[in-house]
Amino acid sequence: MEVQASHRFARMSAFKVRDVTREIQGRPVAAALDIVGFSPKKAAFLVQKTLKSAIANAENNHNLRADKLVVKEAVAGEGPTIKRFIPKARGSAGPIRKRTCHIFITLTDEVEIKTRAPKSKAAAKTKKSSAKKKAPAKKAAAAETPATETPSAETSKE
Repeated sequence: MEVQASHRFARMSAFKVRDVTREIQGRPVAAALDIVGFSPKKAAFLVQKTLKSAIANAENNHNLRADKLVVKEAVAGEGPTIKRFIPKARGSAGPIRKRTCHIFITLTDEVEIKTRAPKSKAAAKTKKSSAKKKAPAKKAAAAETPATETPSAETSKE
């Protein structure tokens, strides 16, 4: 089942909000909340508000569990632009465009949540030990080659 939430007329450019919505698309709800919760952007706060609203809609209206939900779609579309003018030199005016956007988030429980298998400790140790073995070999090869001496540039005043 799909659940939707929207935040209309958000006072931010859709271009700025799209950065955050692209990050959470296709992720489980818990991971998406972590991403927007720790992001320092203002757009992340607006997306987080909309995401929490979508989760509340799923729990209260459709009796779905939040841990089973995945962000199917997160879209930021342009809203109306408020136009203002600021005075400039010699009696002219410069335009100010106060952009707005509409944020739409769709959650679904039909997509399976895929998690990566944890790395085994043996595989991690072999990678570290092979990296340690390669590093001294490069240093040894550099030490074996004799350094060529470059003649120093001496200026003579004659």
